[in-house]
Amino acid sequence: MSTLINAGFAGFADSDFDALAVPGLEGRMEAIIRQVRPKLEGLGNALAPYLAELCAEPMYPHVAKHARRSVNPPDDTWVAWSRHPRGYKAHPHFQIGLWSTHLFIQFAIIYESGNKTVFASAAADELDSIRTAIPASFVWSKDHTLPDGVPHADLSGESLTEWLARLKTVKAAEITCGLHLARGDERLQDPDLLLRTAEDTFRRLLPLYKLSF
Repeated sequence: MSTLINAGFAGFADSDFDALAVPGLEGRMEAIIRQVRPKLEGLGNALAPYLAELCAEPMYPHVAKHARRSVNPPDDTWVAWSRHPRGYKAHPHFQIGLWSTHLFIQFAIIYESGNKTVFASAAADELDSIRTAIPASFVWSKDHTLPDGVPHADLSGESLTEWLARLKTVKAAEITCGLHLARGDERLQDPDLLLRTAEDTFRRLLPLYKLSF
């Protein structure tokens, strides 16, 4: 972590979040590439060894390129870690990213993943332990393209069971879970504290990752 801090990483400022609100594709991409992407690349490299040790396997960072976009600008951007060096979307993964309103640190298994049914079945069987292990303030979502979600404290066992059943049977279904930090949160401006927060969050999300295989 000290390597990241010594390299000049100073956490995330309002200007980083403002980059996700710049009008137009060209302007927003320029702001993301200049302002945000170097920080995500730094986080990707800094946290990869920790995640590799946590998961007991190599974990490779992948920074979003948004290369397929030709009209609509991205509303969020991120770095993801997966066990595969060539990509992450088809695999269970961890993420840190920004919307204009907040930073997220989360586990994700999205619609492109072939492990969805494995995770859905295993998670349904371990529902009670999941509900105990996940902190009340963590946020669940069934659509990674939307910024909001449902706090764990507000998501009933019945609702989570329904989400998992949908994940198992609906091709477009997906699920994410993790911590949201509002853009004014003091942890964002303290690089050491942010990295420790990320490590703690990933450790708490590890049971979800392990259910994916």
